[in-house]
Amino acid sequence: MAHLINDISRTFNEYLLIPGLTTKECTPDRIELKTPLVKFHKGETSSINLNTPFVSAIMQSVSDSRMAIALAGNGGLSFIYGSQSVENQAEMVRKVKKYKAGFVVSDANLTPEHTLKDVVELKEKTGFSTIGITDDGSSNGKLLGLVTSRDYRESRDNYGMKIREFMTPFAKLITGKPGISLNEANDVIWEHKLSTLPIVDGDQNLCYFVFRKDYENHKENPNELLDLHKRLIVGAGINTRDYRERIPVLVDAGADVLCIDSSDGFSEWQKETIQYTKENYGNDVKIGAGNIVDKEGFLYLAEAGADFIKVGIGGGSICITREQKGIGRGQATSLIEVAKARDEYFRETGVYIPICSDGGIVHDYHLVLALAMGADFIMMGRYFARFDESPTKKLMIGGTYVKEYWGEGSNRARNWQRYDMGSGDNLKFEEGVDSYVPYAGKLKDNLNITLGKIKSTMCSCGVLTLAELKEKAKITMVSSTSIIEGGAHDVILKDRGQ
Repeated sequence: MAHLINDISRTFNEYLLIPGLTTKECTPDRIELKTPLVKFHKGETSSINLNTPFVSAIMQSVSDSRMAIALAGNGGLSFIYGSQSVENQAEMVRKVKKYKAGFVVSDANLTPEHTLKDVVELKEKTGFSTIGITDDGSSNGKLLGLVTSRDYRESRDNYGMKIREFMTPFAKLITGKPGISLNEANDVIWEHKLSTLPIVDGDQNLCYFVFRKDYENHKENPNELLDLHKRLIVGAGINTRDYRERIPVLVDAGADVLCIDSSDGFSEWQKETIQYTKENYGNDVKIGAGNIVDKEGFLYLAEAGADFIKVGIGGGSICITREQKGIGRGQATSLIEVAKARDEYFRETGVYIPICSDGGIVHDYHLVLALAMGADFIMMGRYFARFDESPTKKLMIGGTYVKEYWGEGSNRARNWQRYDMGSGDNLKFEEGVDSYVPYAGKLKDNLNITLGKIKSTMCSCGVLTLAELKEKAKITMVSSTSIIEGGAHDVILKDRGQ
């Protein structure tokens, strides 16, 4: 018979943290969330460190250039999804690397020949009310005008009306030139009482927008994740099929780190992909691998040369791998075993390989549990899919705003390479679903609340850093009845409107 593992496969819901001594020094403003992203040797530091221990999932519905810019600006990292053409993915990477804080590349553009209907549909799709009108409808075409919500009345105007009839023409716009500083741009905005200042070059091509509403966000952000050239750091997802063609293009575009995107990382295909990267780029190109759920899988990828390793199979909110194949393991159990293997490997070799917990997060306190159980950082999809910065549509369903969210293992994603078993190009069955998640607003606002909870919990554990959390945190298992006890019970809850 098969080898039987008697340990129960457990989830984060089955654990709680026990408080430690909270000293007077343990205050939220003193908490340090910096964490290594890629491997390093004992006595050294990682070449890339996250200031916030979160990365966004390698998914079409989560990680594009806009999400990457927003998350890096708040100390985390996005891996631009790889289930698209290498040209499109590389362009997203370049957009992040070229981004200058406060100078926004326009993602909502039309031509003068489009109609009001196109404006309304684009606004609903992107959430942007400021639309650049260019000669070719591109983000860097010749700027001919601007449309904002003040230029039309959605309830009264004819949807067939051409944009050229109601846009603010270029001749009436106040603009800035490339090279203007952010302070100078904001001075112009305040002096002329503008909402938006277009930045155009000598040929009248649109370069950026500077928005009045972003003024506060452009102040120096200590958590911003930057490279040595003060550019935002960005990752890119790859697969084990076309990596020989994809990796050189992504590296040339400026990707700081790569990650193999697969539901099962314990494979020779991943080993070959890692070895190709190391043989051709040495340590100049960092590459993560996974996903795995046990010591054996960790050691295999560690010896193959992975710079970090992702842990988790079947725990994602849109993942049905366990249902379809009976493959996977409870996220907490997986993480605890792999973290132990990581620490043993470090003691034996002097090489520390960060691990990423991928999946199983339902509540914010699960994040602290994952970090306490040994994760160096956490990858999330559903969490980030809810925000304005994710690439999907915002819709009204049943009177509630939602955003679309689908798995890379769904037919919609058509990401066959993620499930590469060495033969065939078609997905034989789905391992992900197509769904909605409740719309939550801006990333920064929600992330600040989540980080506040993490810092408060760490204070209750009596620790100031993630390293201390791993070392000193006390974790207890809970019964089903104690889970009920932990929520509101034996009371009649008031309606929020009362």
